[in-house]
Order: sequence, then C-alpha cells, then structure tokens
Amino acid sequence: MGIQFPEDEEFSFATLGVRGGQRRTNEQEHGEPIFTTSSFVYDSAAEAAAKFAGNEAGNVYSRFSNPTIQTFERRLAALEGGKRAVAMGSGMGAILTMGLALLKQGDEIVASRSLFGSTVSLFNKHFSKIGIKVRYVTLSDLDEWENAISADTKLFFAETPSNPLSELVDIAKLADIAHRHGIKLVIDNCFCTPALQQPLKLGADLVVHSATKFIDGQGRAVGGAIVGNDDADMDEVLGVVRTCGTSISPFNAWVFLKGLETLKLRMRAHCDNALALARWLEQQPQVEKVYFGGLESHPQHELAKRQQSGFGAVLGFVVKGGQQGAWQVIDATRVVSITGNLGDTKTTITHVATTTHGKLSEEERAAANIAPGLIRVAVGLEDIEDLKQDLARGLATL
Repeated sequence: MGIQFPEDEEFSFATLGVRGGQRRTNEQEHGEPIFTTSSFVYDSAAEAAAKFAGNEAGNVYSRFSNPTIQTFERRLAALEGGKRAVAMGSGMGAILTMGLALLKQGDEIVASRSLFGSTVSLFNKHFSKIGIKVRYVTLSDLDEWENAISADTKLFFAETPSNPLSELVDIAKLADIAHRHGIKLVIDNCFCTPALQQPLKLGADLVVHSATKFIDGQGRAVGGAIVGNDDADMDEVLGVVRTCGTSISPFNAWVFLKGLETLKLRMRAHCDNALALARWLEQQPQVEKVYFGGLESHPQHELAKRQQSGFGAVLGFVVKGGQQGAWQVIDATRVVSITGNLGDTKTTITHVATTTHGKLSEEERAAANIAPGLIRVAVGLEDIEDLKQDLARGLATL
C-alpha cells in the first residue's frame, strides 16, 4: 500500500487537516475514496462472527462502520486534540446521541440560556419526555453554573461563542467546576471549529459539532460529530449510533473530510471579514448594538483573545425599528443570502427571532436576549467592500 501517513507522530494543524486519518487501500489511491456500500463481505462464517462480535477489527455495516466515515472521524479527532470521534447525520443528531449515550431518566443537565433554538427545543420537548431535566443559566456567569448543580446533575452543556450574541464562557474554569462535582462538560464548538478553539485541551470532556456549518464550509451537506478522550463515553456514543441509527452517509462524510483540508485557511479569511464588518457596523447610525467577540467593546473580548485563536465569522447586530426595521434591512440586500444556515463561503443573513429562534416562547427569547431588531450575519468569503455596500443598502431604508 506504499507509505502511510504516520499517525504516531505529531504534526501541525494544517498538515493534519490535509492528511490526518487517511489509510490507503490496496489500490494505493492518493485521494480518499468514498465507500458507497451498505455492507461488507467476509472470507468465512468465522470471520463474520468475529467481526460482528467485536472480537476482530473490521467493518460490519455502514450504519455504524464505514471506511470513509472512519477517515473523517480520525481526522476530526486529530484536529480537536481528541482520542476518538463519532460522526452522525446532523448536528442535532449529535446532541441527541450525546443525551441518549450519557444520561438516563432522572438525570439533569445544566445548560446555557444562550443556545441554538433547536437545542432548546430538543431539551425542553423531547429530553423531558424521557425524564431528563434541564436547568438554564447565564452562559458567562460561573456562579450561576455552580449554584444550579443538584444531586442529579450529570452534565454541563454550553455553546461558546453563543448563537447569535457571541457570548462566551471560560471553558477551563467551567471544566474545573464540573469536575469538582463529578459532572461532564460538553462544549458545542460549531462556531469556532478546532481551527480557532480546542475545548478538550481546556478541560471539556466532549465536543459536539454541526459539520453542516464551517467544517463543510460550502453548504453542501448535513452532518454532525462528537469528539472525546474517554473510551467508555465514546463506546456509549457509538452504541447509540449503531442501535438508533443517527448515522451519517459515506458521501457526506467525504464532503466534510475534504472540507477539513481547507478549514484553517477558510476560518482565517472568515475571521478577517467578520471583524472588518463588525467594526464598520459599529459606526452606522442605524445600528444600536453589535455583538462580536472581536470588538474591543465586547465585554468578554479579553477572554475571546485568550481562549480562541480567532473570533469567528458570526455576528449579531440590532437595528432601529424592531422587527419591521430588521426585515427592511434584510429585504433590501442583494448580495447576501437570506437563509437560516451559516458557515458557508456565501454570507448569510437572518432575522433570528422569527427563524432560528422562532419556536421559542416570547419569554424564552427575552431570557436569551433575542431582540425583535436583532439580525444575524454569518460572514462569508466575498469581498468585504461588497458586503458593506450591500448592508448599507439595507440600512439606508431605515
């Protein structure tokens, strides 16, 4: 098979992004192949029995074992500084799998109020059906996290930076609190990706991803993943995927695998554009407030500089005129895409209160500081002057 990439040596992020996790077949291919097969064949009944029982390494069924998916998992784990990764069919599937793998009836989660709307819906409407309770706290307030702990608390769940207000929590300090009480810390690293932030190295136990976003980077496929260092936890995660079928397709895994090759380059360009746009928005008279960790005006700017190697691509800003004003700005744009997705090379814009957080109650939106005039922009890779001009066209309507 020729010389394989040496997985037992240490390499930089960029090198791992391009070469990590690949194990060539007997065909000696240079690019990673897509194994579009549902099942695998064996030379004997004894070999099949051994692999089904887990006594011999090898593939069994693509619902939970496929070479293309495993290559993506190995590469993502290497980039996150984790031991293992398990891929799923979506980011929400990853969070569901996490809960089914690690929690049982009567357990409690302490989670930030600053979560993606679908995550809140999953916790409130579906985890509650199986007897898992959730307590919500202010993301950045470590005292609230500790005071919310009960005898049943088994897991902390935080998204940092948050969607869409760029609120942060000190991951290392939150991990210390969690571990003092025997609690696992799970961090949603969707916005930063391992290119900008590595929560496992800061003390988190597990990292969840919506690979649909920046890991793909071009809006082509839906998928998710969980990364961790504890074999027992990851065995439970894989067991849920195997039994419950929260699986990813080999083709989508291959798309994400190729996305990882350019992740570092793309995230740097996203960060540069987002910071320039955030600074410009702060100067516009129609804008009441800009939420972005890269701004010196952000209350957690110093934490963002210390915890992340870049500030990301997602920002929020509140315009005058409430919902009507926000809709006018959005509808007047001609370059950016009006869509709820993010993490694309194409800049996207959305009215948060009526889309991504639209299923939350008015009280829940208020608690999460989702104002009627709040607009979220996920800054892409277009020319920054074109983006400014496009948003200026919308702001001019106010």
